[in-house]
Amino acid sequence: MKAVVRSIPFPARGRLLAVSDVHGNLPWLKALLAKAAFSPDDALVLVGDLVEKGPDSLATLRYVMSLAQTHTVYALCGNCDNLAVDFVDQNAGLGRDFFRYYLSVWRERSLIVQMAMEIGAPVDSPEDLPALRSALLEWFAPELDFLRAMPTILNAPGFTFVHGGVPSYDHMEELDAWRCMKNDNFLGKGRAFPHYCVVGHWPVTLYRTGRPCCEPLVERARKIISIDGGCVLQKDGQLNALVIPAPNSEDFTWVSYDGLPRRRALDGQEESPDPFTIAWTDHAVEVVERGEEFSLCRHRSTGRTMWVLTSYLRRRGGEWWCLDSTDYRLPVSPGDLLSLVEETSRGALVKKNGVTGWYLGRLESL
Repeated sequence: MKAVVRSIPFPARGRLLAVSDVHGNLPWLKALLAKAAFSPDDALVLVGDLVEKGPDSLATLRYVMSLAQTHTVYALCGNCDNLAVDFVDQNAGLGRDFFRYYLSVWRERSLIVQMAMEIGAPVDSPEDLPALRSALLEWFAPELDFLRAMPTILNAPGFTFVHGGVPSYDHMEELDAWRCMKNDNFLGKGRAFPHYCVVGHWPVTLYRTGRPCCEPLVERARKIISIDGGCVLQKDGQLNALVIPAPNSEDFTWVSYDGLPRRRALDGQEESPDPFTIAWTDHAVEVVERGEEFSLCRHRSTGRTMWVLTSYLRRRGGEWWCLDSTDYRLPVSPGDLLSLVEETSRGALVKKNGVTGWYLGRLESL
């Protein structure tokens, strides 16, 4: 299927806000838009993966459909947004493998299962799929039509929005839509553009080494802005809104929301040197010493050792791996406001300005 490319105007009186990878987290989306003071004068571009993997995909989809009746909203398609449409329209020959890898893995966090639960349709075995397909077509026509209408690429003055990425701006209507939606490690492919390309798809922490940071990543020389803050996918993730004040502007800012409890630091702390972070793209570890709260692990590809929260350890096929983990200690001044990720006997895993790290001082509840 070829990419669908559309041009959109810049708001006459307001700003353009870009948000990606909501993944069915409706409370965060509402909170982020409120924090950014999103108004009818503004325009909102949803840069793909509005649904799937989160607790409220169906409610999020309906909220955006309703919001589009009162505000200017442009939703483009990510690699997760077309799954329900592919299923009901039988676009990809989805069958037993689809059921096993999608419906069975995500279950209540999938849009299709949330639809099925609303109408009481069984979704317990591959044999349920034909009847489920017919039921969804009957009961959810408006929602499916909204998803079908999502373009692949949006062009605004000075900015191109695409979920995964594009090789260039030449003949984009001839590009394969799926490769635009799922374009892993886009920033690592050496692309550069004449005006800004705004993408999601990969959490920005995967592009950074050392300090884990969920803030948007701006490559001004190459004209690329990556804005996926890892919402739903990471415990320390956040939802980012890129705020563009005018056409062709370089003066963009961003607003973020992470839903984490806030604490005030009572003590100062210096930044640790040579931080090390394990991310999911290279997360195989060897457990050297397993403990109840922390386990000493050796990162298989680098040989570096680090204490990892035991609750972050997972096992697959006899091999250990861990959720994103770091040994980085944040620079903190007394009075700093921090987001609390984990509270442990060895200190707190916190966030400051989108950066995750350990804080060993005292915290005060707000």
